[in-house]
Amino acid sequence: MPSFDEVLKEAGEFGRFQKRVFFLLSQTGITFSSLFASVVFLGRAPGSFWCRIPGAAELSERCGWTLEEERNFTVLPLHLGNESVTGECERLDVTWDTSVSCTSPLARYGNHSTGNLPLAPCHDDWVYEQPRSSIVSEYDLVCGNAWMLDLSQAILNLGFLAGAFILGYAADRYGRILIYLLSCLGVGICGIIVAFSPNFTVFLIFRFLQGMFGKGTWMTCYVIVTEIVGSDQRMVGIVIQIFFTLGIIILPGIAYLIPTWQGIQLAISLPNFLFLLYYWVVPESPRWLLTRKKGEKALKIMRNIAKHNGKFLSPHYSEITISNEEVSNPSFLDLVRTPQMRRNTLILMYAWFTSALIYQGLVMRLGIIGGNLYLDFFISGVVELPSAFLIIVTIDRIGRRLPFAVGNIVASIACLITAFLPEDIPWLKTTVATLGRLSITVAFEVVYLVNSELYPTTLRNFGVSLCSSLCDLGGIIAPFLLFRLAAIWLELPLVIFSILAAVCGLLVLLLPETKGISLPETVEDVEQLPSHFGKCGKKRKHRDTNSYI
Repeated sequence: MPSFDEVLKEAGEFGRFQKRVFFLLSQTGITFSSLFASVVFLGRAPGSFWCRIPGAAELSERCGWTLEEERNFTVLPLHLGNESVTGECERLDVTWDTSVSCTSPLARYGNHSTGNLPLAPCHDDWVYEQPRSSIVSEYDLVCGNAWMLDLSQAILNLGFLAGAFILGYAADRYGRILIYLLSCLGVGICGIIVAFSPNFTVFLIFRFLQGMFGKGTWMTCYVIVTEIVGSDQRMVGIVIQIFFTLGIIILPGIAYLIPTWQGIQLAISLPNFLFLLYYWVVPESPRWLLTRKKGEKALKIMRNIAKHNGKFLSPHYSEITISNEEVSNPSFLDLVRTPQMRRNTLILMYAWFTSALIYQGLVMRLGIIGGNLYLDFFISGVVELPSAFLIIVTIDRIGRRLPFAVGNIVASIACLITAFLPEDIPWLKTTVATLGRLSITVAFEVVYLVNSELYPTTLRNFGVSLCSSLCDLGGIIAPFLLFRLAAIWLELPLVIFSILAAVCGLLVLLLPETKGISLPETVEDVEQLPSHFGKCGKKRKHRDTNSYI
């Protein structure tokens, strides 16, 4: 009797049905990447701002000052007396007297220079040129509170990390599509609460939850897509990354058209409610159903796939026997219990960590040069597009392992060259650094595909989620590593990136090549995958313990 992959081939490996599901689920990449990078625009600089003196409202009312006049009378004298003080984070610690003259509130101090008057730090009373443009002005994340903006992004990454574990486990136990739909609902609801948070604490709590559910949507949709297509069509796992890049490209346009951070937050959150309509058009993964002893449901879905693809399954397919290997409560031990699984897991965890750390580090480094925020961000997204096309034209010709290794090695070389190029040729440093980003993006996108191909069906979602959680850890560490090391030597982060990428490039050569091989359905299948030096395990055509129809 035929295996699941043989039945899938008969029903159509990438027919009309799979193309429709692929296109629908790919839209998740746009919303997820917008959430991932949204802090750039939610936390953009609010323009000029200044510290308001205590009792300023009463003084302005008594003298009839406008805000501009209030600034001229209470902040400008501070700057004139000490040019190094801007009046943004400090104020004059004096008694203001307008009883004599509203135009000379410091008259009582006679001819004393304002540079000799005492100063006090500003705590919670700032006036902004653009008061509702970003969370910076909304929650006073300036001066001594500026670190809280970084905290907001760290909290989002912690949410991604929690989602990888919690929702990755849930998707393997309760189903891919159920967790996907619940995650979409969670992203939408939490996104609305974030937009109308009364204080920064509430903002952080629901930012964390939105990150957790956001990771659930992205990882689960990716697994569904790779499980419903044949082994020769799994490059859709790379193509779906293009939609992530499209989100990066679209985001600056949204931010440019919408002037407030609440509007941007709603624009990237509300589309998730539309994904709930997928309940009627996207089925559960038949591979997952087979591992849960739901063969009749899997067969029904396969017949529906065949019907939409203009194919016909034999009426003799009436009984399904699934693998006798079932992991009802997957854990980390299941991923490291056998030699091949253990090696794959450790290498993939390091690859995820390295790719995320270098990718985000290079993005932030390019952003230091300043310029037009919207245009620079748009260009940074466009730079990523060639990576997906490079993978598409090579991955089914030369396999997964070589592009994976080359992407890391080229990124390593590019980072090292950039670090030692002279400062008087900035265009060349930027060009080589961009090549490094393109190369690490190739590696980043390949790891998604390879990760899903190296785990059995019973552990696939949990394995992908667990390994990719190291991506979130890399994202948390990247800004600290970049700016702390740059304080010692500006190019030191690039040297560290180079070392990490070189090690990763060598390690991934130890992974099995999965080009043209059916997705493994048991741990035994993983152990029999072709080894790293070209030796092959047992050919897996008809598995005695695997899914039969």
